[in-house]
Amino acid sequence: MKKILFIFLMILSQITFGQSSSDCGGNVQVCGNTPISFTPTGPGNVLETLGGCLFAEHFSIWYTFTVATSGTLTFTINPNVASTDYDWAVYGPNVTCSNLGSPIRCNYSGTSGPTGLNMTNTNTSSTAAGSPFCSYMDVVAGQTYYLIVDNFQSTTNGFVLTWGGTATLVSPFNSAYQPYPFLPPGNPAANPNDPREVIVCSNPAVFDFTTLSAGIINNNPNFNVSYYYNSNDAISGNNPITTPITVNTTDIYYYAITYSVPGAPATAINRCRIPGKFKFIQRAITGTNATLTKCNNNNMGTAVFDLTTANVTTDPALTKKYYPTLADLNAGTNEITNPYQYISAGGDVYVLLTSPYGCKATAKITLSFFPVVTVMDVTLRSCYIPANPATASFDLTSASVTSQTATKKYYPSITDAVAGTNEILNPTTFVSPNGVVFVKVTDANGCYNVAKVTLVVLPPVYSSLLEDKIICMEDTTTLDAGPGFTSYKWSTGATSQTISNVSVGTYWVDLKTGDCVTRQTVKVYPSEQPVVSNIDITNNTVTANVVGGTPPYKYSLDGIKWQDSNVFNNVPRGDNTIFVKDGYDCDPITINIVIPNLVNVITPNGDGVNDVIDYSALAGKKGLVFTIYDRYGVKVGQADKSTGYKWDGTTLGKKVPTGTYWYSVEWNENDKKNTPFKFSGWVMVKNRE
Repeated sequence: MKKILFIFLMILSQITFGQSSSDCGGNVQVCGNTPISFTPTGPGNVLETLGGCLFAEHFSIWYTFTVATSGTLTFTINPNVASTDYDWAVYGPNVTCSNLGSPIRCNYSGTSGPTGLNMTNTNTSSTAAGSPFCSYMDVVAGQTYYLIVDNFQSTTNGFVLTWGGTATLVSPFNSAYQPYPFLPPGNPAANPNDPREVIVCSNPAVFDFTTLSAGIINNNPNFNVSYYYNSNDAISGNNPITTPITVNTTDIYYYAITYSVPGAPATAINRCRIPGKFKFIQRAITGTNATLTKCNNNNMGTAVFDLTTANVTTDPALTKKYYPTLADLNAGTNEITNPYQYISAGGDVYVLLTSPYGCKATAKITLSFFPVVTVMDVTLRSCYIPANPATASFDLTSASVTSQTATKKYYPSITDAVAGTNEILNPTTFVSPNGVVFVKVTDANGCYNVAKVTLVVLPPVYSSLLEDKIICMEDTTTLDAGPGFTSYKWSTGATSQTISNVSVGTYWVDLKTGDCVTRQTVKVYPSEQPVVSNIDITNNTVTANVVGGTPPYKYSLDGIKWQDSNVFNNVPRGDNTIFVKDGYDCDPITINIVIPNLVNVITPNGDGVNDVIDYSALAGKKGLVFTIYDRYGVKVGQADKSTGYKWDGTTLGKKVPTGTYWYSVEWNENDKKNTPFKFSGWVMVKNRE
């Protein structure tokens, strides 16, 4: 006979149980018409008197059932192994284990395979070689019966007991009592025939079974759940687990759902039990401590950390919550709500990891900083630009702001350096007055620090001793640039502090101070020559009027004897030379003068002797004019080119009265300065008419 396995279904679960105790007093309450799967393992502790067609217990199990609704009742005992021989007997109604009486149905056919009650047989008992089935039973609501099922062959081959007919058996597991389905604990195993799996987060784990009860009962009133180490206890209710225990993932654990009729705890319905089984599966998670390292840029002391990047787990299904302290994590307080931009000065934060199964783990994230980019503020000095001495060209890249290997960028302000804006793109030739620039130093980690570079324009350094000089045109002098310079380079090619035998001209010297060179120009001027502005000659007295040059002046008629006065007396008539020099004592200037012959008396009577005053000898002089005045200063005559530079004692064609007259002769000397001359004298005019 083909083996048929009937599965006891509770909700959607398949449940199979075994029983080691098979005494009538320890019977199993049948609840409802649900199939029962069982495997007897012995005769029990009490060998009851079976009566009827049965002789003794072998591997047996006792059941009791109570009729809920009247009608016909059949059942089938179907061995799991077709060759197994099961016998059985039904006692009742309303008997006790101590007084069972004779069975009302009994089968000892000796035939392997299915056996039980059906609607076609009419016999109430069957002995060896008889039919394996007996006639159905007419039952009445409220009647209670006992059923023993015995494996004559004493093998561990179980059976499945199914019910038929029109009658129903007492059970709270129907819609009248149970408005909602029971929900088995845990999740289905990969193999549907395996027990469902309840997740624990460690192995072994201390587990409180009562935490499963509410989920199993699913709001059905008056139901309870109890938990057991084995199926027999689950069926019998013996040895329940009442406190949290240490569980593992290898053993199978059992539970039983029972119903309590309010006010009637001893009724059959209260003895109904739906057992189930489950095991634990370990879903523990672990967190890995991690470190996030950021840049302490510009020594700000804080950084923005993205906590979500910390590699605290490789399981993407885990959810994470972040807390500033472990105490906050444990209390669920002060959660970090923006872990993507967490500003911190370093230290630790904590992560609560939660799996989809509710398992939790903790990890620590250490927030640290990369080594600080070490920089120092420095000063750069650069020589002035001659065209604009207030500025210099600086090579910013030469500023030793760090000893670390790093990249550098240059900015006009600290704000620009931090923001990376307005970068100086010509750092090797940066022209600037005195001021500051900023260097952003960035290392291989992308961290930066900003250093300040003070720019100092080195101004030109001139010699305070070297000044323009005035010398005589024919002289030379010495130019001294003074001490204190690193080197000297003159326009003459000399490299000494001084140069000698310097004549009139313009010179320069490059004065080096440190790395800077200042070109200083110096001029040697010729002294200004004095100029004879005019010569006044009165009789034999000559007055030389001098301008220019540098007083005091010296005067001489021979260039040997010198006098301070510009007046010469008793100068002989004829050509003379006046020598003049100024305070520089340079070669004197000279001017030639003429002291005309003095005519003091004329007698314009036409006798050819002393008839005129004649200065025609001076006719070659520029602007020569001969003017005569009376004693009152009234002009009475003039001799010029038109008169041949002669005066005959007349004015307007008339002879002047006899008397003394004054005259002056003026001209400009034929020299570069056109020196004006003035010769003054007197004349006696004797007119006899």
